[in-house]
Amino acid sequence: MRAHGTSVTPSYASSWQLDVGLGWVTRSISVQVHGGQWSRSLLLEHAADGQWDAVTTSFGITGLPGPGLADPAILQDAIDCDLGLCPVTNTMPIRRLRLNEQAVPATNLVMAWIEMPSLRVLRSDQVYASDPAAAPGTVHYASASGDFQTDLVIDSDGIVIDYPHLARRVQIPG
Repeated sequence: MRAHGTSVTPSYASSWQLDVGLGWVTRSISVQVHGGQWSRSLLLEHAADGQWDAVTTSFGITGLPGPGLADPAILQDAIDCDLGLCPVTNTMPIRRLRLNEQAVPATNLVMAWIEMPSLRVLRSDQVYASDPAAAPGTVHYASASGDFQTDLVIDSDGIVIDYPHLARRVQIPG
């Protein structure tokens, strides 16, 4: 899968490009963010041997944490990225686990979470589960610590169409 997107907030604008390989495993994500007098970029790459590498740029003063990955070892078990405020990056675990096709008990995963707008890369332990017989088109998603959980509504391809309080897919006539 290859995907790209943009978002605009009152404080900053961002754009991203995602490249996903066989088995729905993240290969790379490139993110650019800019505000009034500042800009940042991140290229986060996931090598075939499982190692993560980050290249960043930063211009201006933001008061935000520095961009990038301080310690690649924290992502030792991560297969995917999770771009903050972007439900598209939930697609990889949904498709890899076949959550859109079958019942899957709670499965713990590690993500390379990209904080927005700082572009700081952190470890994020997450839990995914589904039971299409009980709730067709729904995936339960939570932080492993339990401080966040929600039910994502997905289409038959495993793409998030409703992430409560964050995003909803809009059909454009045409």
